[in-house]
Amino acid sequence: MRTAFILCGALARETQAIIDRHGWAVDVYGIPAIDHMHPERIAPDVARKLRAIRDGHDRVLVVFGDCGSRGALDDLLAREGLARIDGPHCYEMYGGLLFDELMAEEPGTFFLTDFLVRGFRGTIWHGLGLDRYAQLREDYFHHYRRLVFMTQSGQPELLDKAQTIAAMLDLPLEVRHTGYGQLEARLVAWMASASLLEDDAPAAT
Repeated sequence: MRTAFILCGALARETQAIIDRHGWAVDVYGIPAIDHMHPERIAPDVARKLRAIRDGHDRVLVVFGDCGSRGALDDLLAREGLARIDGPHCYEMYGGLLFDELMAEEPGTFFLTDFLVRGFRGTIWHGLGLDRYAQLREDYFHHYRRLVFMTQSGQPELLDKAQTIAAMLDLPLEVRHTGYGQLEARLVAWMASASLLEDDAPAAT
């Protein structure tokens, strides 16, 4: 059976690493991560991708949080009879209970992942217009009290970039190594369940 993941671009590198680690035969189709700046685009873009690839696959998993779509993505998947990975967003997928603990400890926490550190200038700095209107930094980040970098890889170059970002935002930096966290656990569980369903399917006659 052919399996496809339609995934958020912000999860692409990590999801591919998980696929490679487990040796799964999965076709991967990405949705641009910039949709997070325009979450009304998420469900329509997933729908277009699904129409393009569905006939060639027996099972499809959407690797996305709700990510600000306000339920539109789940409504789409309910109509299509598809599942998405559990979780509201990638911070929870990586951090699990740690994310809730950090938010309870300090609601004014700004989070980064490996993806956001790599693409900070394009995704956040440019996306928020701060490259053109630097004075908006105070408006956007006035209520934040700290920056938490939830790193999946712990790569030294990303830690250095996170320090630079913290200085740009004038926030103290905390680093928490989460690995792939619940993202990997949930993908493993879905693949195992899909395999069981395949094993239970009646043989063709």
